Amino acid sequence: MKTKQDKNVSRRRFIITSATAAVGMTLLPSMSAFKTRQSLMTRSFGRLNHEVTTFGMGGQASIQWTPDDVDPVAIILKAFDKKINYFDTSNLYGPSQMNYGRAFRKIGLIPGLTGYNEGLRKSIFLTSKTHIRIAKGDLKVEGVGNWTNGESGSHTIDDVKRSLSQIFGNGKGFYPEGAYLDMVLLHSINNKAEVDAAYEGLYDTDSKAERIGALAALRDYRDGTNLTGLNPKEEKLIRHIGFSGHYDAGVMMDLIQRDRDNLVEGMLVAINANDKLNFNMQNNVIPVAAAKNMGIIGMKVFADGAMYTKGAHWSNQPSHVVRQVGSSDLPFRPLIEYSLTTPGINTLIIGIGQISDNPQECQLTQNIEAAQIKPDGLSEADRESVEQATARVKEGKTNYFQIEKGGLTAARNVKTGKAGSQHIRITWDTAFAGSSPIETYEIWRNDTKAGEVKHIPQTTQQPFAFEAPVADTGKNEYKVVTVDRKGNRAETEKIKVI
Repeated sequence: MKTKQDKNVSRRRFIITSATAAVGMTLLPSMSAFKTRQSLMTRSFGRLNHEVTTFGMGGQASIQWTPDDVDPVAIILKAFDKKINYFDTSNLYGPSQMNYGRAFRKIGLIPGLTGYNEGLRKSIFLTSKTHIRIAKGDLKVEGVGNWTNGESGSHTIDDVKRSLSQIFGNGKGFYPEGAYLDMVLLHSINNKAEVDAAYEGLYDTDSKAERIGALAALRDYRDGTNLTGLNPKEEKLIRHIGFSGHYDAGVMMDLIQRDRDNLVEGMLVAINANDKLNFNMQNNVIPVAAAKNMGIIGMKVFADGAMYTKGAHWSNQPSHVVRQVGSSDLPFRPLIEYSLTTPGINTLIIGIGQISDNPQECQLTQNIEAAQIKPDGLSEADRESVEQATARVKEGKTNYFQIEKGGLTAARNVKTGKAGSQHIRITWDTAFAGSSPIETYEIWRNDTKAGEVKHIPQTTQQPFAFEAPVADTGKNEYKVVTVDRKGNRAETEKIKVI
């Protein structure tokens, strides 16, 4: 006889492989039950001292690329009405910040205006982003993209003030006293040069330096200090600092590992059921961020619409906005559940194409309901079933924003040296994981296993290390072998130690 749990697993697998949307819809909880829910599910948001709803409002889709028959303000207001408390936007999202500003005026979130509700403002978490890596000096740095929308942005803090003006002020530079952003993310970190630029001057801050990176300036505007000379009024305009990334998990790990002071508190990361088909996030950068107790937001749940009607490319017009709720071939709910049961994820942002008074046709209502799942709400077998279903979409080529080549690698930067007169010391940096998490590193001397070191997320630039007695005679060769949970192995080249 099947247990209740067995039946639930069977039903879930059935909706994933079903060829009809009707079957998937029959498994949704009743909407009347949803309407009577006292509160939405929340999760602790890392070390940011906030309980965040598992569904967050994305700042793109119709809030950015608005079709003629859609009111973006109505989408934001409906999210507030449904008690969503995480809201996302960016200086690169066209009218998105202005649309938030229009919505905020209707519900009393503008400091200084009659009806301002300070308690309501404190209850939500508002994040914007800047793609400008340099806060002072020449913006032309090889490999570094410093972009904004509009002429008002030139350096990092210009973007911060632009966000405040567009959301809380007049959109022309003014923002009222008391306006702030809960977090500013360095938007879409892609390569080492951008990380270098962002960190410039952080640990040796000199206000007379010709160039200062984004992080030092953001720290000043978080703490109300003026170490950079860029915050003469010692304003506190932001509460937290983070970054986002879609492309290179290794670069994102590097950004976290360089952070000696735990300055970077949040990460927005691409995560969907096709993640493991690429250089994946879930076994590489997400565990590192989680180990530092960062607030982690997932995005690209539907691969920016490529799981459905949109092509596998960046959106740039209203016609690219997906306005349906799932499809007959691929129900939407398991995709949301997959991302939210990825270890480390606190919340998801999902852009909304349209809302409707009919709950079955309302993307916002349906996505919120699907997000009411606990971190362990899917078994490994369930997650694998979702992966199998999405791998068939566009032949698995949905994640155009992510490095395609992945797989388990050997440990990196292996070095050997003496540890006193009787021991040698071997050090290395983390390997990159493939579709399975890394379990351990074996250290081999010649053809004999000398020991092993358990893998843990490498959260700093401090390498892994192993010490072994110096062999009595002869020349010895050492190698480090990475082993993942499924027993896959990747070994370094042999290093001779005399």
